[in-house]
Amino acid sequence: MSRRPDWAHDGRDWPNREASRFVPAAGIVWHVQVTGDGPCVLLLHGTGAATHSWARVMPLLARRFTVVAPDLPGHGFTDEPPDALLTLPGMARGVGDLMRALGLRPVTIAGHSAGAAIACRATLDDRLDPRAIVSINGAIVPIRNGPGDLAWFSDLARFMVSLPVVPWFLSWQAADRGTVERVLRGTGSEISRESLEFYTRLFRRPGHVAAALGMMAAWDLHGLTRDLPRLRPDLLLIVGENDRTVPPGDADRVRALVPSARIVRLPSLGHLAHEERPELLADLIADTVPQAVTP
Repeated sequence: MSRRPDWAHDGRDWPNREASRFVPAAGIVWHVQVTGDGPCVLLLHGTGAATHSWARVMPLLARRFTVVAPDLPGHGFTDEPPDALLTLPGMARGVGDLMRALGLRPVTIAGHSAGAAIACRATLDDRLDPRAIVSINGAIVPIRNGPGDLAWFSDLARFMVSLPVVPWFLSWQAADRGTVERVLRGTGSEISRESLEFYTRLFRRPGHVAAALGMMAAWDLHGLTRDLPRLRPDLLLIVGENDRTVPPGDADRVRALVPSARIVRLPSLGHLAHEERPELLADLIADTVPQAVTP
């Protein structure tokens, strides 16, 4: 079994494949999809996903905007990065370098789960300068377990990623599509069979699994929480009320830090809300693009 997803094999029928390109930035080669024309909208997926997560959102936005969606470092078809690029500041720096390599400046960044944290960190660190950030079930503040934070979760991830056999074992487990389906259903979302197939392909590759584990091991949201009050762009918090991964109530914790943030609650949708209702999510993202830069 190959360690990394193979573009010729695993990407043979990848969603929006015609928009794919491979771009060097931040010391690695990124798989990134660019399509459409107009003001730039950047889409950032969450831990363990890849560009396929935006498969049905991208074409809808591309009717009005230039849409950019990368595979994050080590995910999908982007190169495995050095450890520093798997941290939140490292991811933010890498995405900023990628956008400079593309010569594009996003006016809106939409991030799903950990992608929302990357969007905020990149903005706070002046890596990017959007006018709006859209958080879709964003993992922006530390998850709580009663009175304390889930610090043990990162400790467990660090332990798992330190054992080279773990990613191989988990990818072997993912050879059973039913295992992946149960994991995704546990997010509170019902996704298409086609999307399930792409997740299964990725999780059969230990390099993709290792990057997801490495990202979780390196993740620390305390600094982001400290800095959020100085976030400048408009912030839209989209919350799937059936999300079983990020507690829906976390949006209120974010708004306590950014009082100008607006919350949109979506009944019955889970963690992968953008895959369940792509038309609705595309409309919500499009509405954040300032009219002054709309063609």
